[in-house]
Amino acid sequence: MTLPSSSIAKICVIGASGRSGAALCRALIKSGHQVIVVVRNRGKLAPDLAEACIAVRQADLTDPVALPIALENAAVVVNTAHARHLPAILAATNAPIVALGSTRKFTRWLDDHGRGVLAGEAALQTDGRPSILLHPTMIYGAQGEDNVQRLALLLERLPVIPLPGGGRSLVQPINQQDVTQSIIAAINLLLEGKVSGPESLVIAGPNTVSYRTFVRMILYFSGLGGRPIIPLPGWFLVAASHVTRHLPKLPKVAPEEVRRLLEDKNFDITPMRTRLGIDPIPLEAGLQKLLSEPPAHLT
Repeated sequence: MTLPSSSIAKICVIGASGRSGAALCRALIKSGHQVIVVVRNRGKLAPDLAEACIAVRQADLTDPVALPIALENAAVVVNTAHARHLPAILAATNAPIVALGSTRKFTRWLDDHGRGVLAGEAALQTDGRPSILLHPTMIYGAQGEDNVQRLALLLERLPVIPLPGGGRSLVQPINQQDVTQSIIAAINLLLEGKVSGPESLVIAGPNTVSYRTFVRMILYFSGLGGRPIIPLPGWFLVAASHVTRHLPKLPKVAPEEVRRLLEDKNFDITPMRTRLGIDPIPLEAGLQKLLSEPPAHLT
């Protein structure tokens, strides 16, 4: 999906040194569009993006002086950094906004991340300008992404797989490619004048599976074979996470992550399909592509 040829507008991307931001910038640049990136640290921006963007502007999102300057002349501002920064961004520009939130806002176990998403969403609603806030589920498949890879690393080192509640809770991961295309679709809607006020919608993959099935798919496509799955009480794994997070050579799992594994995370993606025109990649195809050539740090 590309922006309309008649709308070669300056797209200002905040968070271009992050995974979703970098993927978006590359897609926009490949389509021939003008991209301005705003980063806190120029040294963390990928060299290819630093070279291909029309401008690299440095600003801390908490700086009320530098941020308005960094966002000058933007037709659309895209925030791929945390949604808690939206109040500051709204104060720094009059441009329409596309931003990434998170379905973590729905959890019963709210943390700073979830509360920040809710605060950013409330700021957009209060402001009232044309804007689209996209709430992705677990994102996988990005360059440098560590959700699936981190789990694959953990599974490789475990002879049995302890899952809270036996892994019956539902998940609905989304491929990074679909996140990128959803953001571009939202930019299109804003540039075409098809957004009259704040909008908020969930973006997710087309498949809802149990976490147990998700784990088995990762094992299969990683070539790790089968592992017995042992149902354990959530409280026990929460307690164990306090210990294992301090052990070397194991991915760190926070107690909040364990608790969220007990929640269903399945969503209706009809608005994503109808409003954005995105038909997301099936989970099986996405995982097979991602795990057929494991990253170097997993080998």
